[in-house]
Amino acid sequence: MIRSNLVGWPTAFLGALLACAGGVRAADIGGTISTTLTITEDSQLVDDVTCTVTGAACITFGAAGVTLDLNGFTMTGLADPATACSGVTPPGGEFGILVNGFNNVTIRGPGLVQRFRAQGVQLNGSSGSTVRDVTSSTNCASGFQVNNGSNNLLENNVSVRNANPVSACGGI
Repeated sequence: MIRSNLVGWPTAFLGALLACAGGVRAADIGGTISTTLTITEDSQLVDDVTCTVTGAACITFGAAGVTLDLNGFTMTGLADPATACSGVTPPGGEFGILVNGFNNVTIRGPGLVQRFRAQGVQLNGSSGSTVRDVTSSTNCASGFQVNNGSNNLLENNVSVRNANPVSACGGI
């Protein structure tokens, strides 16, 4: 008699599939970031971040539909702690968090994005995205800036001490 093991095969396949799916998790971010970190999957801060990137964003999104959870931690850039830019024109591109052309992304606090020599959070050409419960402070340009997008939700955010004398901008 030939015995078929068709019942066991789907069970084994399903178990292997679930084991692989269980291995997928958010990227954990913390410590020093010295080159732009591009996130393409849901990610979360697990510690404070010190960003030493010059001339580019600290964290940038590389895919649509991705969530960055700040988890109550702080992201700190290279700007002057007291005056942000000390009266000089901010160097281009040194954003805390940059979304450039990706839709339906989420940046979720609580969390603090501070001391970046451009905007704290910048959405360029992004639609359907959400920035919620984030504090942006002492950045050289706006705390939050949205360019060329639609249906974005900025909710329950705080913007404090952003901008500089050369380029008057500031809040949201």
